[in-house]
This record gives sequence, structure tokens and C-alpha cells, in this order.
Amino acid sequence: MGQFDSETGAALAQLNYESLSETPGGEFAEVIGDLLMLIGTGGLWAVAGGASNLLQKIRKLAGASYASNLIYAITAVRNDLTTLYARYENLRGRIDSLPTAPKFAEALSAVALRAMHTSVKARLKRLARIVVNGVKDDDLEAESLDDMMRAAVELKESDIAFLGQIYDSQVEEMVHQSRRKAPSFWKHNFESIWSEFINKLNPQLHLQYRSSLCRMAAVGFLMRTDFSVNYGFGLEPHILLPEGAKFYERLQAISAENVEPR
Repeated sequence: MGQFDSETGAALAQLNYESLSETPGGEFAEVIGDLLMLIGTGGLWAVAGGASNLLQKIRKLAGASYASNLIYAITAVRNDLTTLYARYENLRGRIDSLPTAPKFAEALSAVALRAMHTSVKARLKRLARIVVNGVKDDDLEAESLDDMMRAAVELKESDIAFLGQIYDSQVEEMVHQSRRKAPSFWKHNFESIWSEFINKLNPQLHLQYRSSLCRMAAVGFLMRTDFSVNYGFGLEPHILLPEGAKFYERLQAISAENVEPR
């Protein structure tokens, strides 16, 4: 299937099972270049020295744990791109051009930098999904990706689940107000929407909900309002912002685990 060959998969497996222990140091740009070749037609064997050469370069960046994190994240990128390639024939030209696309190189660089800050596999997978669905949407703008990637490694799984609940309760009204060209921070119908939303939550998890609201507001996905609304069990009303909706949609779109053929 074009650039995603069995040799590349075998090389990734070899990297995953290598002993990862070396002194930090080395050239970040070289690693990104090699990772682009990994995504590209030649696979990892097009990189001088093959798997072990790339592994040594990654080790020298920041040691063993970083090498493991980066390999996991890039494997997730490659797997999701493989799914995208198989399911969307109209996107194959775009995917074939990725190894020479500057914005994709920048996106991989951002993934590599963020992989230094988390070893949680679910968060590494989020980084991959954000990039691959950016390819799908032809939206790899650096500023937008950087904000989403920061959130991807900072938010907990419970935060993402709670964001999904808020999204489901508010997105219809958000779209409705957008079509009417109304202000983004809508008030119409919000009281009833939030009250209905609160009534469906588990009161015993109110501290978890409050922590999630704070974290998601901190990354710019929600905005606390001054609307006169029934707070329920101490949960101040928050409006879903466009950035939060985009982030959630980006995580829910095509991936190796969640895909609908077209």
C-alpha cells in the first residue's frame, strides 16, 4: 500500500524491543528528518543505518524513556495514516506528499517535543490523532496544533470524557447560534441546557467535575459564565468554546480504532 510497507512495520517492532539506554544529547533535526523518511515511501530502511541508527539518534536526544515515548507516538501516527490511506482514496495524494510537506514536518516536531513530557500511552495516542486528523482536514496550522497538543498531554481521560458530555449537550446550540451569526458567547437557551446537563451528572463526582472544568478552562476549551443558572452541586456554568469543540472533534475523528468507511 504505497509508503506503508511491511519493512517499516518490522523496523518499528525492532525499535520497540531494543534496549533503550544511552546518554542524552544529539541533533533533534536529524531525528525529525529520519522520522519523515519512516513515514515516506522508502520506510525506515531508507534511513542510513536503518533501525539501529535512528534508535541511537533518538536515545541521544533525551535518554531511554523519551526514545520509548517517541517511538510509541510515531507508531501511532503511522498506524492512523495507514487507516486514512486505506479508507479515503481521495486523500492518498495528500498523504503521499507528507514526507516533503513543511507543515507535516513541523507537526512531527511538535509531537516529538510533547512526547518528552508524558509517558501515558493514551496521551501519546491523542498527539498522533490530532496530527493525522489534521492531515485529513488539511489543517496543520502550527499555532492551532500547538494548543491542541498541549491540551492533549495535560488533560486526563476523565477530562476528555467530561468534555464529550458538555460537547453533546451544547454543540447543537453552538451550531445554531453560529448559523444565525449570533455572538459566540450565547445566552439564549443556556439556562435550560446547563440545568438539564447538571441533572444528568453523578453528584458523588462533583469534585472530579470541578477539577475538570478548571483544567479545560485553563487550556481555553471552556469559559465560565456569569449567567443566572442553577449551579447544581456547586458546578459553575461553563460554555463550550469553538477551540474546545474542535479539539474534541479532532480526537473523535478517524483513527485506527475508530473509522467509518466512505
